[in-house]
Amino acid sequence: MFHLKECLDKGQVYIIAEMSANHGGSLENALKIVRESKNAGADCLKIQTYTADSLTIDCDNEYFKIKGGLWDGYKLHDLYNDALTPYEWHKAIKDECDKVGIDFLSTPFDKEAVDFLEDLGIECYKIASFEMVDLPLIEYAASKGKPMIISTGMSSIEEMKDAIDACKRSGNDQIVMLKCCSEYPAPWEDMHLGNIPDMREKLGVPIGLSDHSAGSLGAVVGTSLGACVIEKHIKIDGVESADSKFSMTIEEFAQMVKDVRNATLIRKGPCYELTNGEKSSMIFRRSLFAIQDVKAGEKFTEENLGIIRPGYGILPKYKKDLVGTAAKRDIKRGEPITEEDL
Repeated sequence: MFHLKECLDKGQVYIIAEMSANHGGSLENALKIVRESKNAGADCLKIQTYTADSLTIDCDNEYFKIKGGLWDGYKLHDLYNDALTPYEWHKAIKDECDKVGIDFLSTPFDKEAVDFLEDLGIECYKIASFEMVDLPLIEYAASKGKPMIISTGMSSIEEMKDAIDACKRSGNDQIVMLKCCSEYPAPWEDMHLGNIPDMREKLGVPIGLSDHSAGSLGAVVGTSLGACVIEKHIKIDGVESADSKFSMTIEEFAQMVKDVRNATLIRKGPCYELTNGEKSSMIFRRSLFAIQDVKAGEKFTEENLGIIRPGYGILPKYKKDLVGTAAKRDIKRGEPITEEDL
């Protein structure tokens, strides 16, 4: 059973470990990442289902060459060939996920990939930011009736609404949108995680975060702002790939999982009831005490009443009601003022 809905219903954050190209061309590395992701606390292991030909054409002109950034100089077709996860590996990766008890998820990039994943028994679809404008693909994946997780990098609110509408046209309203900055790695100033609560209000669906920034900070801030899903790239030491430079090591990912779980606890509320720990601390609040001996019939004054710790007396706000009135009893210095003195 895919655990996304269960996590959302419980108010927990669903954490996705994105393998992407970080298997480095080795199935053994891929299976190791599955196991390590489970050990690190991820809820889900995600891969990508494509061939270079399902993304682009093999063409040498300038339109198909990457200029600047992490993959500067790469021809698109070559990059995708280097980074893909072979179709023939998918079942072994999914079987390993089932074996260790972690959800399996993939991103299809064309209808054939959707059909392949359906035959594999996938229980949820992820749409990448760059495919979010491919409404026919979204409609087709959504038509399978599985939850849809859609990254929104580079997208306007109108385009996000178009993607949601595409799902709903296919009779599917199981939608989670992920705030995403499609830079690799993403700098802090471009993250704009304040969009998360705004997107939730404008789109009316749960909002998560696909995070390409360094470290755990983006995931923690996103969680604090209400993200219900965190997706982060994960790698194993010593394996270089097209995605390794903006991916977390297993150890870093495990720490991020702990940080996100703690941020989930921290963000709970609103709740204004005292905690058990606060109840035990109440005694150290300030309250009203006699700081001089006061005889019965003697007036309370600014001088003989003090607002001090501990909290055995009545609240300080009652001092103004007492000053100028006569004490009903003898009160020694260091005794609390009680309700009977009002």
